[in-house]
Amino acid sequence: MDITAWSVAEIQQKMAAGELSARELVQAYLKRIAAIDQSGPAINAIIELNPQALEIAAELDAERAQGHVRSPLHGVCILIKDNIDTADQMQTTAGSLALAGSIAARDAFVVEKMRAAGAVLLGKSNLSEWANFRSTRSSSGWSSRGGQTRNPHVLDRSPCGSSSGSGAAVAAALCTVAVGTETDGSVVCPSSSNGIVGIKPTLGLISRTGIIPIAHSQDTAGPMARTVADATALLGAMTGVDKRDAATAKGTAHTQTDYTQFLDKSSVQGARLGIARAFFAFDDRVDRIMEESISALRHLGAEIIDPVDLPKSSEYDDSEYEVLLYEFKADLNAYLSALGPNARVKSLENLIAFNEKNSERVMPYFAQEIFLQAQEKGPLTDAAYIEALANNHRLAREQGIDATLAKYQLDAIIAPTGGPAWAIDWINGDHYGGGCSSPAAVSGYPHITVPAGFVHDLPVGISFFAGAWSEARLIGLAYAFEQGTQVRREPKFLPSIEI
Repeated sequence: MDITAWSVAEIQQKMAAGELSARELVQAYLKRIAAIDQSGPAINAIIELNPQALEIAAELDAERAQGHVRSPLHGVCILIKDNIDTADQMQTTAGSLALAGSIAARDAFVVEKMRAAGAVLLGKSNLSEWANFRSTRSSSGWSSRGGQTRNPHVLDRSPCGSSSGSGAAVAAALCTVAVGTETDGSVVCPSSSNGIVGIKPTLGLISRTGIIPIAHSQDTAGPMARTVADATALLGAMTGVDKRDAATAKGTAHTQTDYTQFLDKSSVQGARLGIARAFFAFDDRVDRIMEESISALRHLGAEIIDPVDLPKSSEYDDSEYEVLLYEFKADLNAYLSALGPNARVKSLENLIAFNEKNSERVMPYFAQEIFLQAQEKGPLTDAAYIEALANNHRLAREQGIDATLAKYQLDAIIAPTGGPAWAIDWINGDHYGGGCSSPAAVSGYPHITVPAGFVHDLPVGISFFAGAWSEARLIGLAYAFEQGTQVRREPKFLPSIEI
């Protein structure tokens, strides 16, 4: 079975025709995982497999045999990032040995939604430990529990961002679709670097309940897939109002359960798309790919407004970091304090002490400077926090994305998602070349990345972002671009590249 090419829709067609069962699909993925993730190229994208996956698949097959199909995800295999609670036999650890053995008492709301949709939770994906918010010199994709995830396109290159395992697993076809989380860049960067589609939704479209946090003003889960259609199918299953997450109440009038209705190849025709040149010029090879992409969009019927003014994220870098430090301490303490009585750590202070005591295993390459900085912060009533958050929203929303959309009457803003993946470096940490994740992340607005081209076999994505609750419009634009360009290709699992 060539599962590397199967989409969500094709899987449903095969299952409906009796050509494929959910159990057979799970078995095929487990075989591929054993051959590619755990040996062979050794992508190391999966931190833990679900021992109940085959049993769950068999139950879903029985339902289908009785004429009950829950949703377009019925029997589809999904990987969940290991900072999302699953109340089963799998652990939820954020990749940290400090939480090894931690079993959630309740599914995250988004997991409840996916189970209800009939998805098979195949396992947990590895991630940058604590969602890449422990050290200023961290290596994306490395965790003390899971080790280093590798980019399947070129194995000595970074998978980027904290949702690195989800991105690498989807690219390598170790699952059909996956769930990542983002605070700033952790869905879109691994999607771009691994050559797949990632959707970072509006804050509140997807519940954060049961997700190990960084910062409630920016955190969200998001779908990651090989195509816009697959990412869109997963997005609809993830949305919903959660009484335990007040932010989701704001999305009541905007939430869709079926975003596939917006997959229209003609969506670009007549669309006004603004080019955010502030995020160009970090790599001339990426700029060339972007110029080709802009030409393609123009050929597909878009009206290109070039350039458009958008405040550089550097104008609020400091205030964003201040907010993240404050919220990390408050939000993580709340999560840890609610863990069961056998939990090793119940606070950020406990976690810092655990890491120091176990530094040889937990901190062999980089330390915990960010933890120490966060621990020094006060409560969320501090004036410094309140002022920083207000600054973020003013610059990223009112004077940022909102102002730019209104000034130029745009449907969306376009920029390069980031540069080609850098070499994995455990000594010096990540080497980000550039990117445009911050405006949408800080504002809490949606952002979609789609494969746009390659630099020496390393994928590069193009970003579409706009105002709050504009997922439907962005999905149409991203789909039209994807269908009109078709640049994504399967990874080659190259050990390295000569440049």
